[in-house]
Amino acid sequence: MATGVDQAVGVSLVVFSLLLFTYYSVWVIVLPFVDDDHVLHEYFLPREFSVILPGVAAVMLLLCIGAFTAVIMWKNRKPKKVD
Repeated sequence: MATGVDQAVGVSLVVFSLLLFTYYSVWVIVLPFVDDDHVLHEYFLPREFSVILPGVAAVMLLLCIGAFTAVIMWKNRKPKKVD
């Protein structure tokens, strides 16, 4: 059974994910239809970053998955038998 700390961490991760999803969705879907001089543009990065940041995040994720797989394979390798 999950402890109180586990539940708090889980809830905080869900809340963070929802906030990030909402921010990114407004940035990518709503902001292009808002006038450039509107005050809402002050809270968001330029539109170029809406493609660059997820791309960098995807590359970092793939690198971490590859490094994790390499470490697991390295630890589980069997020594060669000497005849």
